[in-house]
Amino acid sequence: MADAAGRLSKLAEEVLGAPLPVRIRAWDRSEYGPPGAPTLVIRNRRALRRLLFKPGELGLARAWVAGDIDVEGDLYEALDLLSGLIWERGTAADKPQRAAVLRALARPEIRAAARDLLALAGAPIPPKPPAEEAPKSHGPLHTLRRDKEAISHHYDVGNDFYELVLGPSMVYSCAYWEQGPDATLEDAQRDKLDLICRKLGLREGQRLLDVGCGWGSMALHAAREYGVRVVGITLSEEQAAYGRKRVAEAGLADRVEIRVQDYREVHDEPFDAISSIGMAEHVGRARYAEYAADLYALLKPGGRLLNHQIARRPLADEDAYHVDEFIDRYVFPDGELAPVGRTAGQLEDAGFEVRDVEAIREHYALTLRAWVANLEAHWKEAVRLTTPGRARVWRLYMAASALSFERNRIGVNQVLAVRTPDSGASGLPLRAREWRG
Repeated sequence: MADAAGRLSKLAEEVLGAPLPVRIRAWDRSEYGPPGAPTLVIRNRRALRRLLFKPGELGLARAWVAGDIDVEGDLYEALDLLSGLIWERGTAADKPQRAAVLRALARPEIRAAARDLLALAGAPIPPKPPAEEAPKSHGPLHTLRRDKEAISHHYDVGNDFYELVLGPSMVYSCAYWEQGPDATLEDAQRDKLDLICRKLGLREGQRLLDVGCGWGSMALHAAREYGVRVVGITLSEEQAAYGRKRVAEAGLADRVEIRVQDYREVHDEPFDAISSIGMAEHVGRARYAEYAADLYALLKPGGRLLNHQIARRPLADEDAYHVDEFIDRYVFPDGELAPVGRTAGQLEDAGFEVRDVEAIREHYALTLRAWVANLEAHWKEAVRLTTPGRARVWRLYMAASALSFERNRIGVNQVLAVRTPDSGASGLPLRAREWRG
């Protein structure tokens, strides 16, 4: 096995203790692995240096973003095959599998193979991280300034790019495939926005706060279809500019205001309803109680909150949770996930009465696959509008996320909560027919 692919495969199989389920093709055109399987293409020696200087997920992420490694064949199949061999960070299997890998690395034959890998990698110089990587932040998490920088990293990459990925709806959260998987993405996003409006019981003349309003789609739908007045807030300058333009073109400037503002800076309460759609993942564990209390204070007695939020599976040791390195450096800096039970509990601690929890994780898998299809269909234009590395980040994270939702590694939930007045009159119907039909 003198060729590069064979030597790499031998080392990987020794460390993992199992045959590789994918094929490997190396820069010297050598190949190794099961015929017909998706192929992991290692384009150059720099990919190995990235892994040697940053072993694990961050090294792999840098190699992917830089184009040093690629996948030929079905990306979903390749990720699914490899996920059983790479430990799932933040899951119950994390520690045992990591310990097994560390034990393998201590074996003499593995150390010898690692020395062989060092020789194969060439010059012992650490490559620079790709330009798309967010610099490692310092100082306290979730200050106003740091949160604004994190949001800007993810969202201020060009509205034209997001139009390609999201389609005409410009909604960047889980759609609701009420009409089934054959519905269009636009129909599913419209149905999601309408479902939220119905859960909130919106009526003409009411006042809605849309926290993390994105490009204004929820604000526009609520104002146009339900006659409410809306304040939408975002930390992204690009989103706000785009949203304001849409509001003006729709002739709804008298009903919709889009602000660049943090939820902690809103002081023109009270509101009849609050929607928080795909925003609370950015709040962080240390600030979640404050977030829940702030939204409670902004609502009128009897007002409703719809909190639409991605959740992770609970851990036996919650202190062991840590953020995925690829997501933290390339996608959502400082983002954190919590189990749905903790989210509901913290809303209750703030004074809310939790009235309904709807789990819709399969809907997010369908949404992500639709976004990936949009990106792949417009790949050359997406690269032109951003960078090749940025387009590769989005393709990998959306495809991997789709699989995570399908395999129940993560979920997404709509939690309806009420600031129930002292009288106990929640204002909700005895049965949820108004939104479930």
